[in-house]
Order: sequence, then C-alpha cells, then structure tokens
Amino acid sequence: MKLKLVACALLGVGLSFGCVSKQHDVSITADLSKEGATINKDIYGQFAEHLGRGIYEGIWVGHDSDIPNTKGFRNDVLNALKDIKVPLVRWPGGCFADEYHWRDGIGNPAKRPVKVNTHWGGVEEDNAVGTHEFFDFVELLRADAYINGNLGSGTVREMAEWVEYMTSDKNSTLANQRRANGREEPWDIAYFGIGNESWGCGGHMSPEYYVDLYNQFATFIKTPPGKKPKLVASGGHTEDTKWTDVLSASIERNMDGISYHFYTLPNSDWSNKGHATEFTETDWFKTMERTYRMDKYLSDNIAKLDANDPDGKLAFYVDEWGTWYDPEPDREPGFLYQQNTLRDAVLTAVNFNLFHHYADRVHMTNIAQMVNVLQAMILTDGEDMLLTPTYHVYGMYKVFQDATSIPFTINSGEYEQGDQSLPAVTASIAKGQDGKVYIALVNLDPANEAEVALTLNNGDFSSLVGQILTADAITAKNTFAAKEVVKPESFSSDLDELVLPAKSVLVAELK
Repeated sequence: MKLKLVACALLGVGLSFGCVSKQHDVSITADLSKEGATINKDIYGQFAEHLGRGIYEGIWVGHDSDIPNTKGFRNDVLNALKDIKVPLVRWPGGCFADEYHWRDGIGNPAKRPVKVNTHWGGVEEDNAVGTHEFFDFVELLRADAYINGNLGSGTVREMAEWVEYMTSDKNSTLANQRRANGREEPWDIAYFGIGNESWGCGGHMSPEYYVDLYNQFATFIKTPPGKKPKLVASGGHTEDTKWTDVLSASIERNMDGISYHFYTLPNSDWSNKGHATEFTETDWFKTMERTYRMDKYLSDNIAKLDANDPDGKLAFYVDEWGTWYDPEPDREPGFLYQQNTLRDAVLTAVNFNLFHHYADRVHMTNIAQMVNVLQAMILTDGEDMLLTPTYHVYGMYKVFQDATSIPFTINSGEYEQGDQSLPAVTASIAKGQDGKVYIALVNLDPANEAEVALTLNNGDFSSLVGQILTADAITAKNTFAAKEVVKPESFSSDLDELVLPAKSVLVAELK
C-alpha cells in the first residue's frame, strides 16, 4: 500500500485520469556475463544550427559582452554543456549548411559579409561565428566536430578547399591563411557531411542523382594521413527507406555512414503539429506513439543496410531528431523556439533506449537543437539561463557513453489508448567505462506505476542507486521564474521491491 501511495503522490492533482488505477507488471531478464554492441558516445551528440537564437545569444555573446564569456561563448552555457559531457556538435546546419559559404566566416569579423538567412526568419547573418569560432567552441567543450558541407549551392572546389583549410599541416596558401587568421595547428574533424536533406531543402534531388554528386564531392575530400573524417551521406527521413537502400547499394567507396532525420510531431501534421506545453493525456499518448515509430524506422532502414552491406561497414546516423511543436505566439515562427516539458524528457529517454538497442548500426545521433531551438537542452533570456527537462535526461544517461550494452529480454506490459498500444516500460542495461553496471527504465504511462521484476544472472546485486526524473503534472516545465520544477531526484531500491512511478525516467547503478 505504501508504494501505491507514493505513486499517487507523484501523479499530483489536476489530471483527468486521477490516481493509480492499474499497475504494470514488468519482467526483465539479463545475463550480465554477456556483451552486446558498444553504445557509441556520439549517440549523445548535439546540433547547433544558425537558426533563431541558437547560436547568437544562445551560445555566442561576443568578446565584449557583459555576460561572462570565454572567447565570446557564454560561460554559463559552456559549463552546463560540459556537465553533461557533450561528445559531438554538428554545425553549421541543417538547411543553413547548403547556403553556407565558409570563406564568409573567416578573417576579421568586422569585415565579414552580412548575408540573409533565407531559411530561418529572413534575418541578417553577420558571420560572427565561423570556422575558427566553432572550433573554439568544441575545444572549450572538449567535444568533437561534425562539419556539414555545402553540396546544395556550393562547389566541389569550395568544399575541398574548406577541408584543406581546416586540416592541412603543409605550407599551402590555404593552410597559411588559417595560420594568419590565428590557428597554427590544423583541427581534427570527426565527421564531415556531404550535403543535408538533399531530398528537400538541400536541393530536392532524387537519391540516384545524389549518388553521382556524392561520389564526385567525396573524391576530393583529402586530408593528411590519419586525419580523414568519417564521411556522411545525406540520407532519408521518417518512413522512407529508399535513400538508405539506394545509397548503400550504389556508393562503393568514401562513405562511412548514412544520415537520417525524424521529428516527433504529436499530430503527425506539419500544418498542425501540436502545442508544446498545453496538452492532454491523449496528446501525450499521440506524442509517444509518434516517437516510438523510431523503432520501426530504424529497423526498416537497418534491414536495407544489412542486405546491401552485410559486413556492417556502414553506420546509421540519426543526425536530426527530437520534438517539433507549433510556434509560440508572439515569437518569430522561423526561430523555432519552444518550451520543454516532462513529456519531452520521457520521450528523450525512450529514444535513447531505442538507439542503444540498435547500437551495432546507430553510432551517432544529434538532437535538434542545443540551445533555444526546438527540443533544446538550455533556454536563455538575456543574461539568464535555465536547464530543460531534456537536459537532465542527457545528464542522467551520460553513464552510457561508450558503455558496453548487455542484452536482455523484457516483458513490458502495455500502455494503451483506444485500439493502440505501446510498451509501458522500455529499458537499457550496460556496463559503463567505469566497470559498473547501469540500468535505465522509462515508464511511458502517465497514470500508472510499474512493478519491475529483475532477474540478473551471473551478477551479485541486490539493490540499485541512482536518479529519477518525474513531476506532479504531465505538463510540468522549468521557467525563468521556477527553474527546478522538473529535475532529477535521488532514488534507491532493493531489486525485489522495484516500483517505477508513472511518467518517469530512472537511471541507476546496480549494487
């Protein structure tokens, strides 16, 4: 009875479905001596596009700002991002990448050309943040760089020369230009994308046409020995598998992986996506149902890779994902600013568990986006800053970076609405780089707790200790007036008494 009362308290008041009416019985069995795929740290990558207040104000305030900064980047945001161990940042887009010409963003900032950001609000882009500034940012974060090249409106020569500018250790004119602009040593690039959304804003191409362009552009991506980045082909989105199929069957060299994009829209309708903070349990379910489609979409695309690349050489990169809601009233629609609730946090953890499940192929993902845009980690208002519920899930899950997954079976129960159903609980189990065994559990059901029975073979554990994230209301959010409404709390339990509250995310170490 005590556990039931705890679950009721966590549900709070004001929800139409009241207190606990049904308990999910969940069973998980794992052999802790078994090992699965490595959960690549880059699954926890971020995306920073020149869009709205994502770059300007969000992370960059300039050297002369009254907001405390290092090399022009605001210290509060830097420190928060370092705390969640951001491993990788994708830049400069997105759709912005295929109109970005890298020479506009080097040299004296006062002399850089001012462009119009035609994709996002039609605002002026003064190129204050260019190549040197971006690498300052990732080095301050101790993160890796994912550069997205301009295939849509650029040239082979332009892309090849940008790579030379960034990576050459010779006395070439381009390398010496980099040195003259303040950077003696070449930079390291972890990933380089050849175009973005070539099916849409990157050129409205067919995959067959893109294959020829990719082969041409990739041929001229040349770096010093040992410095070549992983080359990323621009792939498909949502339920489409044709791009993955055609690219993996047709491109025989100079490709390390294929990108993929999927956004969660509660209404699955781009003209009526849904409200970010005002929603019902029906809306919650529709959002979870939409995001859980990621399971089938990953499975279907990976099946194409398995058929065309049976040796497993190609990776699958979900380099844009997250929630996308209707624009907030009285804000520039093209800036894509939205709030972030407990719903976003639960959804994030659901996707992490799916990425872990497919970790043999899914080696990198980038949530859209880092600050002030779509499903952001951080929101800023002038000199003020807050951490979103999504940020906290990234912090809880950081123990899974480069961890070794442990296979398991789960009988999750079902979270149902009408004739549709979802797993009530999803999970991950892995051995971290510190040698400890971690488990993550997510209860998608906003009304009902789950009693979890763990059968762990070849391991001597009796309890778990970690953090749990939940809140009284499904719409709970952090605001500048109340920044800690949704935040992790300490959690501990004996293994044989584990109850997972409704609408919660748990990450814990087995003891």
